[in-house]
Amino acid sequence: MADSGQRISEYILDEKIGAGTFGEVWRAHHHVWADQLVAIKLPTDVQYVRNLQREGAAIHGLVHPNIVRAIGFDPFATQPYLTMEYVPGTSLRPRIGPGKCDAQQAVRILGQVLNGLDYAHQRGMVHRDIKPENILIDTALAGEDFATAGAVKITDFGLGKAAATTAVGSIVYSQSLNDPAAVSIAGTLDYMPPEQRQGQPVDGRADLYACGVVLYELLTGERPAGTLCPSDVCPEVPKYLDEVFRRSYTRLDRRYKSAAEFAAALQINSPLPRQGELSAPASVSTTGRHCPQCRRNLDEGDQFCMYCGVQVVADVRRCIKCGAWPDHQDQFCQQCGSPLAAKVSV
Repeated sequence: MADSGQRISEYILDEKIGAGTFGEVWRAHHHVWADQLVAIKLPTDVQYVRNLQREGAAIHGLVHPNIVRAIGFDPFATQPYLTMEYVPGTSLRPRIGPGKCDAQQAVRILGQVLNGLDYAHQRGMVHRDIKPENILIDTALAGEDFATAGAVKITDFGLGKAAATTAVGSIVYSQSLNDPAAVSIAGTLDYMPPEQRQGQPVDGRADLYACGVVLYELLTGERPAGTLCPSDVCPEVPKYLDEVFRRSYTRLDRRYKSAAEFAAALQINSPLPRQGELSAPASVSTTGRHCPQCRRNLDEGDQFCMYCGVQVVADVRRCIKCGAWPDHQDQFCQQCGSPLAAKVSV
């Protein structure tokens, strides 16, 4: 077991800042430059060394303001370790709850997360375990508006692309080191898209589903339940964010295609200036449909513009039994199975 004052590579352990079933995270300082701080992840279970190997391999080369940077790595040392950038702050979890985060802050926070994911996805890396415990807030940069690039960082890539894709493997390795109280299968399952729970191969859209859950939590303080949209729980939430949430928290073929598309929809109606590298999708429509208000592209079956929120069909379909929002071609409600009224013109 590690102890304060122990030397790991070039660094001296100072204080344990996180612990889980399989490992610990320590804050440490350089043995010569005492003001140079790092976070060191140490496995406490031999089975976790493999996960540490995956994470070290996964984050090598991922250099982005919104991703915790790898500094050193040796899974074959007497004490295996992964040295990472130290982020002075907490995970996102303490900021989730009634009245703790307004819509503008939620847009800023998730926008930075999506910036980091877009960078990782473009390099073939899927996180597979996005949740508040794996999103760090740098309190030195965050302020009240989260406007500074790098104020929000993604960590814990232990479930990266090289990891097992079965549901069992995902559950075993998803237990976070950042918050011992959050180490539970139930907490992880709440962020898993249906295809991941079923043990199917996943792509970047799995991370987008999890981001939808995080968005809902930031806006309402609760996790999604049934067919309620964020504004159903908190009326002060802007209506356009309901559609943004709905397009992320849905089955695979209806989900946003990329983190860039998600980020563009998230920020298009925000009064805050856009951040980062992500831009709105091109104006070329593949369906021939455009929003009558903002002229952005519409996907087949859209009842509302995902960018400005305006209704784009004469009659909006909604299941009268459970309140779900079916697509125009559905004959039965995907949520409760009830037969639906005739299709609407789109």
